[in-house]
Amino acid sequence: MLRDASELKGLAIRATDGELGTAEEFYFDDDSWAIRYLRVETGGWLNGKQVLISPYSIVRTDWAARQVDVALTKEQVEKSPSIDTHKPVSRQHEVAYLGYYGYPYYWGGPYLWGSGYYPSGLAIPRIASQEKQDWPKPRGGKRNAPAQHCGRYWLSYRSG
Repeated sequence: MLRDASELKGLAIRATDGELGTAEEFYFDDDSWAIRYLRVETGGWLNGKQVLISPYSIVRTDWAARQVDVALTKEQVEKSPSIDTHKPVSRQHEVAYLGYYGYPYYWGGPYLWGSGYYPSGLAIPRIASQEKQDWPKPRGGKRNAPAQHCGRYWLSYRSG
């Protein structure tokens, strides 16, 4: 199903223990055009801090209710590595971010999400992120860029 990328703006992002905030923008991979992160405005509970949420964490999207449920707690998001959300995300920041949540590197395999076609089901449980992972090392200065200057694009996603 295709969706206008502008439909992401304003979606409520819900953690397992309450609302995180609203999606304000998305960051896409500058080679594949895959959405790699949603930039979320946290509002009052985290003093308005903006955070990045990976599609790895999305468990359900309810377009009618305009909300996205993620498999994260508010505490995990609060303690996540700081990333300047007004700049492209460098590969070094991605290593820290993905490592914190225990997510695999998406650049380590033949598919759009590394070892899979879609990000769902690829995340490693949080406890496993404490162990050393043997993921491929990042190459070059590839970055994920915010979509603010890219115009209008359509998203294709698989429901379920």
